[in-house]
Amino acid sequence: MSNAKMNVVGLTRTQLTHALSEHGIPQRQLAMRTAQIWQWVYYWGVRDFDEMTNLSKPFRATLKAHFCILLPELVARQVSIDGTRKYLVRIENGSEVEVVHIPDEGRGTLCISSQVGCTLTCSFCHTGTQKLVRNLTVSEIVGQIMLARDDLDDWPLRGSSRNGDRRISNVVLMGMGEPLLNFENVRDAMKITMDGEGIALGRRRITLSTAGIVPQIARTAKEIGCLLAVSFHATTDELRDKLVPINRKWNIQTLLKALRAYPRVTNSERITFEYVMIEGVNDSVEDARRLVKLLNGIPAKVNLIPFNEWPNAPYRRSPEYRIKAFADIVTSAGYASPVRTPRGEDILAACGQLKSATARCRSTTSA
Repeated sequence: MSNAKMNVVGLTRTQLTHALSEHGIPQRQLAMRTAQIWQWVYYWGVRDFDEMTNLSKPFRATLKAHFCILLPELVARQVSIDGTRKYLVRIENGSEVEVVHIPDEGRGTLCISSQVGCTLTCSFCHTGTQKLVRNLTVSEIVGQIMLARDDLDDWPLRGSSRNGDRRISNVVLMGMGEPLLNFENVRDAMKITMDGEGIALGRRRITLSTAGIVPQIARTAKEIGCLLAVSFHATTDELRDKLVPINRKWNIQTLLKALRAYPRVTNSERITFEYVMIEGVNDSVEDARRLVKLLNGIPAKVNLIPFNEWPNAPYRRSPEYRIKAFADIVTSAGYASPVRTPRGEDILAACGQLKSATARCRSTTSA
């Protein structure tokens, strides 16, 4: 995707305004021109400057000479028997990430990636077996949403959005990578996503999932303002050190202290605690009771996630009776504890299963 022209996708409003000024757009026109281009690209999904019909021909010529509108490359798409779609997306330098769309009644959730690979090495996560390659840029993060909207015909005047029935109604940063280790790019990408004149998904329709990068948690509330989910998975430091190794740097009590101080925590904007149910590891009655005590004082809900197995995984999924017993204890303590229905398992698109096809191929070949 190397191109001497500047890519409009991923520029903040301030950056776009500055870029236009550098190419001779008069100061008095900058705010208007920025807003026009912004709406064409992010609201209407236009890829060709010639289609921006409320811009003069000379201005369109200037745009074509100095700018481009580029998205990541869609390499492959798989569709699960349950309707889940998994996209293999190629970005600059040939790296790949995976993006997942999960349709449901009245909503559609898009799970996007923030890094190529991951540095956290969580032992239950397939993505964690792939080494970190690099952070994604703002354009690559926003581009995942735009690419999926293309595939789903989810732009106004094209498909479902004509009636306000958006196929992508929610975005979750739960794909490859740890979002808070790529904070600035994730922040700017989500500001573009939330902008009311563009993609226009409200902050409460965006959920950022973190394994617990404590110093960035307060910044998330202040600079992004989206909902927060925490990849928790254990009730003792000894176990969490193994399952989520970043715990060795910021242990459970340090993490919970930061969450209790999270400025946006209210009963209407609870923190979601993600808890993968692993047979014989973290699924006992004692684990459930410890979890309830740890959450005391935090407006929270607990998403119980049956472990999604992948080739050569070191763990097995908890049986249903143990998941139910765990859920009953958490629910009885006053916390919502829905059990997530695994989606897209047949195409390795479920939670914890994402891994780029090239990395999967290399690991299979070397096995």
